[in-house]
Amino acid sequence: MPLNILQITVPFMPGTSVNCYLVAVVEGFVLVDSGTARQRNRIEDALHKAGCHPGNLNLIVLTHGDFDHCANAAYFAKTYRAPIVMHAADRGMVQDGDMLFGRKQPNIVMKTLIGLLMRLHPDNRFTPDAFIKEGDSLTEYGFDAQVIEIPGHSSGSVGLLAATGDFFCGDLLANTKQPDVWSIIDDEAAAQASVKKLAAYPITTVYPGHGNPFDMQVFWELHP
Repeated sequence: MPLNILQITVPFMPGTSVNCYLVAVVEGFVLVDSGTARQRNRIEDALHKAGCHPGNLNLIVLTHGDFDHCANAAYFAKTYRAPIVMHAADRGMVQDGDMLFGRKQPNIVMKTLIGLLMRLHPDNRFTPDAFIKEGDSLTEYGFDAQVIEIPGHSSGSVGLLAATGDFFCGDLLANTKQPDVWSIIDDEAAAQASVKKLAAYPITTVYPGHGNPFDMQVFWELHP
């Protein structure tokens, strides 16, 4: 049976947007990523309209620790009484608001810009309830999906592969113009290794952090 997936897309920086996904699962919902704090009301309105309310949000899964994906996690966890899980390698991003945690250090100019523009406000910082890793299953939350580690954008980037072949890839891949590796990559070698790794999995449809969902076969045709 196909998954019931609601894509929630909100503005990010000028000319860009970011996605989070509400997945209807057994007896409730799972939220994949949580969007930006400035768009909290818009995202929460979408959750309500989909029938997600306190008591039936089983889990919040973060594909990585960047603020545009995790800024509402603490609020939703408290409001909807849902646990938050993510990979431990990105923990400093959400606990300390340090978007450079676990990443290669940029030059002083870039480091300053990231510190000013790409930060997690103290009110939105949190400690995850649990950490997930390669091969973990989410079936206890009603979601028949496994965790795949896909570093490159960040050290703790993970993807979620559902039994249906639907794959939530965070910011490893994107589809803003066409299916491609996301333009913002921290470790190019790690990212390319992660992309090659995906060839071993039965992925059908990809749900990226930025841009529209796409057929994985189209990606392989563009990137043989």
